[in-house]
Amino acid sequence: MSAESTPEPGIPGVAGTPDEPGTGGPGHRAKGHRRKPRARRRGLLIAAWTAAGVVVLGGTGLGYVYFKLNGNIKSVDIDQALGTDRPTKADNGSENILVLGSDTRSGANKKLGGGTDDGSARSDTAMIVHVYEGHKKASVVSIPRDTLIDRPACTDTRGAAHDAATGVMFNSAYTTGGAACAVKTVESLTGVRMDHYLEVDFSGFEKLIDELGGVEVTTTEDIEDPDSHLDLKAGTHTLDGEQALGLVRTRHGVGDGSDLGRIQLQQAFIKALVDQVKDVGLLTSGKKLYDLADTATKAVTTDSDLGSLNSLMSFASGLKGIGADDMHMITMPVRYDPANPNRVLVEKAKAQQVWTALQNDRPIPETATEGNATGEAAGVVSSS
Repeated sequence: MSAESTPEPGIPGVAGTPDEPGTGGPGHRAKGHRRKPRARRRGLLIAAWTAAGVVVLGGTGLGYVYFKLNGNIKSVDIDQALGTDRPTKADNGSENILVLGSDTRSGANKKLGGGTDDGSARSDTAMIVHVYEGHKKASVVSIPRDTLIDRPACTDTRGAAHDAATGVMFNSAYTTGGAACAVKTVESLTGVRMDHYLEVDFSGFEKLIDELGGVEVTTTEDIEDPDSHLDLKAGTHTLDGEQALGLVRTRHGVGDGSDLGRIQLQQAFIKALVDQVKDVGLLTSGKKLYDLADTATKAVTTDSDLGSLNSLMSFASGLKGIGADDMHMITMPVRYDPANPNRVLVEKAKAQQVWTALQNDRPIPETATEGNATGEAAGVVSSS
């Protein structure tokens, strides 16, 4: 992952302490014609969320520590690239954050995910996080990467223009024009203003889980997927970074073999990690705090408004009261494409219920989540 702009680096010399978008798709594993994609990147909302939370705890040092952590943070100027033709910004204190998981297919990411090192960056995980007024609750809407959409024309943060496209996969927006085009596409699809942007590198996600000491989950059935290097028997496990990454990447080992099933595993993992992160003993070791903060700030790219340690600390302070029970997690209403079982289509009427709720800072109605394609992996993973 390469950031398109970065804040000023830390002060040097100061001594101190401290597929093209993938092609695999939904459908039942029993159907032999289903194409199986390379298993690869899988960043998560919780990596960004934990990164922010760790910064709150670990960013209170002075001098070298502050400048070192501040220099880790990469940022992109979304607002300048998108201009003024955007949905109206809410003025009631609620916020919408687009969280993407991405990789560059090079370096540590290539080692983790396999595939060709072609120099490109891709995003396969997209979540809209709506933080309600008062910052006590949040709704999280996952957007399947395989959704066919009409992508708007956009300008990336380097000033290059990209033409509109019809009937393309959702995650092609990021591949085409990076963060700015991804935000533009989400705003066009939803009519909801994205106040912030957080991007999580999936090799950084693995390191962050290891720094946190792993995550305990319970699986109700065996999960085996050689593509994502995952082999879990039914039961309770403390997942290290590699296993956690495998769990949130797997699609063949559980459910109907679709990206929708993978999203259900991701959402369950997020709740498990949110449940447990408060118990990892962050206050017992200064070195542990620093190592977590260092890993977290290296793992994320933000919009320019969050592109400093102070800004990220302030933002995270507004999220730290939201626990797993305060998060309502859904997948954007979709149905399988009858013309191509490897793709999904937006259920427009139900999706509009979701977007209208977020626009008005209201809970997402149950009617929006009934009868949609699911992935058939609900309940396979839970908090221990």
